[in-house]
Amino acid sequence: MSSTQAASVLRLGILGGANIARQFTRDVRPSQTVRVVAVASRSDDNAKTFAEANGIERWFGSYDALLASPDIDAVYIPLPNSLHAEWAIKAAEHGKHILCEKPLALNRDEALRMFDAADRHGVMLLEAFPYYFQPQTAAMMTLIGEGAIGSVRAIQASFGFTVGNPGANIRMKPELGGGALLDAGSYPLSLIRLVMGSAPQRVDAVATWADSNVDISLMATLIYADGRRAQVSCSMDAANHRFATIIGTQGTIDTEYLNHTSDQTTGHPYGYLPSQLRVRRGIPNSVPFETIASESGSGFFFAAESFARMIATHDSAAIEFYAQVSLDNAATLAAIIESARSEKPVTL
Repeated sequence: MSSTQAASVLRLGILGGANIARQFTRDVRPSQTVRVVAVASRSDDNAKTFAEANGIERWFGSYDALLASPDIDAVYIPLPNSLHAEWAIKAAEHGKHILCEKPLALNRDEALRMFDAADRHGVMLLEAFPYYFQPQTAAMMTLIGEGAIGSVRAIQASFGFTVGNPGANIRMKPELGGGALLDAGSYPLSLIRLVMGSAPQRVDAVATWADSNVDISLMATLIYADGRRAQVSCSMDAANHRFATIIGTQGTIDTEYLNHTSDQTTGHPYGYLPSQLRVRRGIPNSVPFETIASESGSGFFFAAESFARMIATHDSAAIEFYAQVSLDNAATLAAIIESARSEKPVTL
């Protein structure tokens, strides 16, 4: 275990200088419990440039050098999907807690090896879906837990956008774990798993394939052992959209489940917007929807603070909960892409 136990602030290092790392560093800066203290890149010059541009005091010319530093308690991994398992396992072997960008792994076997390494070395591993830790998501789960819409019977969830610079974008490269499902689809799928509480029994998917052989868009039906169903839709060739409808026996919930939220409809410095959450407590369509208000802010901030709190309080129950969610997500993502490629249903 690292020296986090004795420290009041979690000292965090970042592996890589992608754009998402810049956003993460900026949004976490106001935290009183997490401090980004170092960044590593594949060259000293790149690391120094990133550190100086983003107000980070230390930099390392390799990921291994950062992991070897005794003054870093945990790492944030925003690397390409294909590198998550390798560097999460190495971080665990160096005694660092790990906050890893989604999707955690390319398949369930990778995810199992990552969690096994974390367990063996006494560190915590958490998949970093920012919206997970939004107060709005907690409000949504409270509504469901309290029976506001009765028993959940179905969910329809989507997320998509138009990929920029497709010729060079890592999202278009199969060797880096690209594709609409892993990049965009992991979000609605993760929401479905949170709400349903388990992995599906069977999936049936159809995809459109880009010239690089990644899925540019995909839809799938998920069928559960108890007869519940869900539908997931994702794309990298459409206007930005992010929405979910949760259908219960006694009502419905609509949500945008945004990563980052604001109370402002215009003028937010980072472009963050309000995120809708509304509930209809009743069966007929004459029952009006009720808008649910929640604290707003950056999902990176909320996720980092939640991660630090889990470490500081040794909240193994929370980590185990999210670990099972991540394992189910990894298995379901793999089954969906297998179904899309084979054009046949796949049983988990």
